[in-house]
Amino acid sequence: MGRLFGTDGVRGVANTDLTAELALALGSAAARRLGSSGGQRRIAVVGRDPRASGEMLEAAVIAGIASEGVDVLRVGVLPTPAVAHLTGVYGAEFGVMISASHNPMPDNGIKIFGPGGHKLDDDAEDRIEELLAAGPGARPVGAAIGRVRDAVDALELYLGHVATAAPTPLDGMTVVVDCAHGAASAAAPLAYRAAGATVIAINAEPNGLNINDGCGSTHMDVLQRAVLANGADLGLAHDGDADRCLAVDAAGEVVDGDAIMVILALAMRDAGELRSNTLVATVMSNLGLHIAMRAEGIEVRTTAVGDRYVLEELRAGGYSLGGEQSGHIVMPSLGTTGDGIATGLRLMARMAQTRSTLAELAAPMHTLPQVLINVQVADKTTVAEAPSVQSAVAEAEAELGDTGRILLRPSGTEQVVRVMVEAADEDTARLLASRVADSVSEQR
Repeated sequence: MGRLFGTDGVRGVANTDLTAELALALGSAAARRLGSSGGQRRIAVVGRDPRASGEMLEAAVIAGIASEGVDVLRVGVLPTPAVAHLTGVYGAEFGVMISASHNPMPDNGIKIFGPGGHKLDDDAEDRIEELLAAGPGARPVGAAIGRVRDAVDALELYLGHVATAAPTPLDGMTVVVDCAHGAASAAAPLAYRAAGATVIAINAEPNGLNINDGCGSTHMDVLQRAVLANGADLGLAHDGDADRCLAVDAAGEVVDGDAIMVILALAMRDAGELRSNTLVATVMSNLGLHIAMRAEGIEVRTTAVGDRYVLEELRAGGYSLGGEQSGHIVMPSLGTTGDGIATGLRLMARMAQTRSTLAELAAPMHTLPQVLINVQVADKTTVAEAPSVQSAVAEAEAELGDTGRILLRPSGTEQVVRVMVEAADEDTARLLASRVADSVSEQR
């Protein structure tokens, strides 16, 4: 069996790949690996997004944790960054978030945070997998079995924390927020209203089945239309677990994660908060981001795809800002993982501070045409490494020269090979991306 943990936890189709039995075993293994020893009661925090399968998986994970003598604080439906934050606030040994983020409703996932709400490193994940394979050992009985209780102050504590992201009042600003019928549905409108903004919430009525369904950060056209229809100053789009934020300006133009990073990097530099004058981004960020930052004298450190790798680089270098084109923006002063609501607040605060429109703030970012093609395959690693595929990539690179770039990589969460091409014009990018994607398709 391959490695169970991907770049963002354990994911799969709920009740097929990610079963209740697996969730129970993961909860048990995590408790054995991360629950500290000693006489005191140990605590784990468990939260989820609103998809229907989360109810089943939450019950299974909690059962596994409690079976190892660890008490559980159930925080209910909250954003992933809230669970990470509360893991630290409650002094828990670890936290668990049940969510498949931006994936379709039938999928689900389990993310595990260590002490302080930090994502686990590969060694910790490997040890959990070893314990999972070994099966349960002797378990506590009687009063030593873990207890379960609801954390009734969880949302209030998170909102109090995230409020610090907007030091400038947002009075007079109108924002449309697309909550993706996900974990942001309650928290995001409350947070933005508390900061002073007039909020128009859309797709904020989760029923367990409609999460990410034609809405949220993967379907920006919905938000674009709503911003124009309401004459709003901007729109913000979250994904299912609200660790992402993308934006739309008043004219209905998308402001992606790269542009948001440019805006925040300049804001933090001006405030003396951009440590080592450095931004951390992944290889998926557009060349336009590098050009914009170079023009402003800001260094860009590049990592592999996945916010865990951004986090590792931020921690290793002591940097203060990083993120992904997809809208995962990480500011260590505000949290241990990407926080879409904090990002939205900080973005609006910059608009209020400078009395600028979002379009004006995003102007330094000139995006090169970029084409991304996802090819479904049976074995993403084998296909990506096939000689014919690598040859197609080399030929495309030779044609691009210094005018663009090509990136081919297996997805971290799906059996998909992603082909991304940037070029001086869209026709060239599309032609080369299609050619490489065809070579991938031939291998599947």
